[in-house]
Amino acid sequence: MQIIELLVKIRQVWIDRISHRLARGEGVRESFIHELSQFYDLLQQAIVTGDPAWLDPLLDAWVDARTKSELEKQETSLSPILNQIVLTTYEVVSENIAEKDALEIFGAVLPVYVYALDRTAQREAQLHIEHISNELDNVRLTLERLDKSKSDFIAVAAHELKTPLTLIEGYSTMLRDQFPIIDQSSQSIILISGIKNGTRRLREIIDDMIDVSLIDNDMMSLNFQPVWINQLLTLAEQELTETVNTRSQTLEINSFPGYDEMTFGDPERLYQGLKNILTNAIKYTPDGGTITVDGRKLPGFIEITVKDTGIGIDVADLERIFEKFGRIGDASLHSSGKTKFKGGGPGLGLPITKGIIDAHGGAIWVESDGYDEITCPGSTFHVLLPIIKESPDFRTAKLFRPLANLPKEENNDELISEEQPEKGNPTDLDA
Repeated sequence: MQIIELLVKIRQVWIDRISHRLARGEGVRESFIHELSQFYDLLQQAIVTGDPAWLDPLLDAWVDARTKSELEKQETSLSPILNQIVLTTYEVVSENIAEKDALEIFGAVLPVYVYALDRTAQREAQLHIEHISNELDNVRLTLERLDKSKSDFIAVAAHELKTPLTLIEGYSTMLRDQFPIIDQSSQSIILISGIKNGTRRLREIIDDMIDVSLIDNDMMSLNFQPVWINQLLTLAEQELTETVNTRSQTLEINSFPGYDEMTFGDPERLYQGLKNILTNAIKYTPDGGTITVDGRKLPGFIEITVKDTGIGIDVADLERIFEKFGRIGDASLHSSGKTKFKGGGPGLGLPITKGIIDAHGGAIWVESDGYDEITCPGSTFHVLLPIIKESPDFRTAKLFRPLANLPKEENNDELISEEQPEKGNPTDLDA
């Protein structure tokens, strides 16, 4: 007897038994019977043509009908159903068909069932991947909105804080001016000076918040002028000398190829970035430690390295420290002093530095063997700055072009004759 004739013979028994096993309730069973009838018809067509792909539309429709909760739990809903269909087919064929014909039916049906199982497994896996991708996209969008909200809050809060801070600074200055010169050591003057120091520290934090907002919104503007790395480092060394001496540390700034070479950049911003790195090295190096500045000249770039003998950075945090508020360790254990050992701070210095270096077309990264307050493996920060021989701004380039074309010796002679900038004022480099 032909296989198709045998399949027609057991069709109704097969449908009734599977529907009773897999469906609960008359309404559900009636709908399921229709689906099983379609499956059985396509199964016969696949056997006649030798192409199991006839089942694809129905199998895909069954898989696509899965609920969101099933996708979230990553449940395989069709595999148990198909397994039950295979077992029921074996039972029905064994009971209603002669042994010789039964073997022939099994030989024709099993490859189609194997194909159906493989097809549904692949389709379900694809749906899982699509579901997870959609969930990740939703999470990404949520994080982007949160980050945008945080950036907006930082910008608004910083600008709103500047107004009352300016009032406090102004009134504290006016109060100080009310005292005669001979009373400058009185208790009131000491208290007013404390207020002034506190407002100065608060203004630094607010300025950092504004800088972060500018970087986040790609609004940081650079004033390109001739820059010499040795000038920036010397100025930073002068400003940090008192702190280094207080901590009994040693700050060594070595000369290196490219150290005194002129390039174009924003001197105030570059000074800010280099000072942040040095301050960070001082902060996380125990008293008596050493911070060494060195570097080298590469084709088209100057690399500056700041190496310390501090507590180091865990490998997992080497990139995190350049993120906003990316402080590491337990913040409750940090002291409040800005340059004291493991001193406090909002965690904005290195992110701002990265933004400044990136805006100049450079790069910054850090190397460390790990975090250990006992052995102090230290850290090495690398700053890569491009050597720019002409300002991107046309008018600035035209103004400084003669200076850029001078031999290095004449540049140095001209620098020596210039008035040294005041301590702690990086804008004096703009001259």
